[in-house]
Amino acid sequence: MTKRGLIQLMAAVVLSGATLIAQAPAQQPPPAAPAQAPAVKADQTPPADTYTYRVEGRRDPFLSLLHRGVEARPAGQPAEGLANLTVGEIVLKGILRSRGAYLAMVQGPNQKTYIVRPKERLVDGVIKEITADSLVIVQDVNDPLSVTKQKEIRKTLREL
Repeated sequence: MTKRGLIQLMAAVVLSGATLIAQAPAQQPPPAAPAQAPAVKADQTPPADTYTYRVEGRRDPFLSLLHRGVEARPAGQPAEGLANLTVGEIVLKGILRSRGAYLAMVQGPNQKTYIVRPKERLVDGVIKEITADSLVIVQDVNDPLSVTKQKEIRKTLREL
């Protein structure tokens, strides 16, 4: 078969296919029966579709990637008293000197002020030292990937 004959044969197949497509009746889906809603009594509410999150080895998308590890305090527990506050929640407001020792005034997230001394305990740390212008806290690190298990945090008074 020659090149010209091959081209004519291909053109004939293409044209016959195009006419077959044009002649084929469009198939219409069968008409849908009108959907009937289930009868609901006046005192009943229809069941709501609920969604449940399945962990299946994935991380919780609502936990911070910056503060990995176990959270210092459960979310439902209220912050009352100095022993229930974390290092990140307190703000140094002042330094006092009493009987030759320094005391610090810290403020919690509930705007309550506490007087702290060295060796007092927080949820995630211990007050190590109070100087004339700063508060030094040894914080427990809850990051399982961290080599160090404690770090020293220094909170200083802001100069006006």
